[in-house]
Parts: sequence; structure tokens; C-alpha cells
Amino acid sequence: MTYRTEVLTLFPPMIRGYAAESIIGKAIERGLVELTITDIRDFADGKHRTTDDSPYGGGAGMVMKVEPLVAAIEQARARLPGAPVLLMSPRGPIFDQPRARELAGKGAMILVCGRYEGVDERALAYVDGELSLGDFVLTGGELPALCVMDAVARLVPGVLGNAESATTESFEQGLLEHPHYTRPAEFRGAAVPAALQSGDHARIERWRRWQALKLTEARRPDLYAKLALSKADLKLLKKTEDEL
Repeated sequence: MTYRTEVLTLFPPMIRGYAAESIIGKAIERGLVELTITDIRDFADGKHRTTDDSPYGGGAGMVMKVEPLVAAIEQARARLPGAPVLLMSPRGPIFDQPRARELAGKGAMILVCGRYEGVDERALAYVDGELSLGDFVLTGGELPALCVMDAVARLVPGVLGNAESATTESFEQGLLEHPHYTRPAEFRGAAVPAALQSGDHARIERWRRWQALKLTEARRPDLYAKLALSKADLKLLKKTEDEL
């Protein structure tokens, strides 16, 4: 089954360039992902295809016009009926891994990239929701849209070479991921942990779980507070790294 994505943007080359050079491009070549990029300017009137105007009430910055934006959204909905339409906006809820997995299960999505000072408020009646990457402001919605595309595409079956990768990484189990090492076994006095070199798979899994728990507790206490620790986890956390 092909996962279908449409991005409505004023900067198609930005989306197209990233898709071509990323894992998404390979997924498109294999027919696992279909990407349509729509230029919102194509729906604007006039010789200059203007998509912005000054805001009512005055103020700095320009606002995206409602007519071309809604026309682009309606055409995208006609192509992908039932697909959620999401506006990239700092007012939206924070995009996270559970939301990425939810969108991956939808089979399709339409991402709308805002620009300038924002979009005409009336356009929000034509989207299903908003998404934000965090509490900071960007010049447009293209970078957030790329992040959402990447996070969702890698969850589409077959996109990743190792299917297990998508289920063992940070946030999938409410934890940060354990540390990784590769050759050489020692670099400038820093050695790969003995557990990883032991060949004992049970010991390796204990070490990885212990590290994930400890890292989450230290660096993301907000995530750690939400964990439902098992009796095995509580027992594991009583050990030192040398005891693993």
C-alpha cells in the first residue's frame, strides 16, 4: 500500500529537493510513498499571483490570503478524500512520535505550509488541525512539514531497511534511546562498554534498558515521570552499570 502525502507550499523546490535527497526519495522510487507538491501561487489571481496582503487593523508583516489557500486545500482534499489536512503553525499541539504513528496509520495526509505573519484566520475552517514543532518561530511551515513527512514516512512498512528500527528508537516506548557504539573498540582511551562486547544477548538487553531508563530520568524527567515501571525495571535500576 502506498502512503500518499500532499504538501501545499509557496516554496516547492525546498520540499522537492529534500525529498529527492532523503530516505523519502528512495521510498518514492520503490512506490511506498507518493508525494504531490502543490504551489499555492497557482491558485492566486492576477499577473503577480499575489498570496499575501496587509492585515486589517494594521501591524507589521503580511498575512496569507484566504482565497488561494482555501482553493489549494479544496483541490488537495478532492485528490485525497479523507486525508487529514494539517496546518503547520506555532499555535498547534506539539508534534510527537505518537502523532507520527497515528498519521502513518491514516494512509495519507495533507500538510499546509503557512508563511509571512500567518494565515487569514478564516482559512482555519478548512483544515482539520494544526501542528507545531515547538515553542519557537520559523519563517514558514516548510521545515516543520519536512520533519512531519520524514517522521511519518519512516513508519510506512518497507521504508526502513530494518523494520525493528522504528520500534526501538527514542520515544517509541516513552524512553530515550540507549547509547550506540561501533568500531573501533577503543578510541583515545574511551572504550566500548564491556556489556556490548560480551556476546551475551541477555546482558546486552539489560544494559540497553538500564541506559535508556537512566538517560530518560536524567535528561527528560517529564517523560520519565509518565513511565509505568515494571518490577523488573525497578530491580534493574537498583544496580550499577558495573553490575549489569
